[in-house]
Amino acid sequence: MIEDLSHITFIVSDLDRMTEILETVFGAKQVYESGEKQISQAPEKFFTVGDLWIAIIQGKGLSERTYDHVAFKIRDEDIDIYLERIRSLNLDVMPPPPRVEGQGRSIYFHDADNHLFELHSGTLAERLETYSRLEEAPE
Repeated sequence: MIEDLSHITFIVSDLDRMTEILETVFGAKQVYESGEKQISQAPEKFFTVGDLWIAIIQGKGLSERTYDHVAFKIRDEDIDIYLERIRSLNLDVMPPPPRVEGQGRSIYFHDADNHLFELHSGTLAERLETYSRLEEAPE
């Protein structure tokens, strides 16, 4: 039986650049760096964001951008704070997609290796309630 999410791993071309993104935007705490030791397949670092374990491994980044992404939950009132952090690193912020009221707000941005991240203020329960309400509304 699945207990929970174990970790998320990103293959990145520059460990230091991704470290800066994780620490600045997400408030990540570095808990491991392989340094000269190569225990895994390539140099790597581990971080925690809240209770989440994030691993980054040196390698070739993604060749293209897609909508595949990881979304992190934030408070709606903190949207501007996170947007400022992201812009301070000159990351590519995407325009927000059209949303209906009740879905929460999001910030989407890419790193240099084409990973797409979302910072989202909504919850699954809110999204399902919104969709249910829309399905029941007369056209």
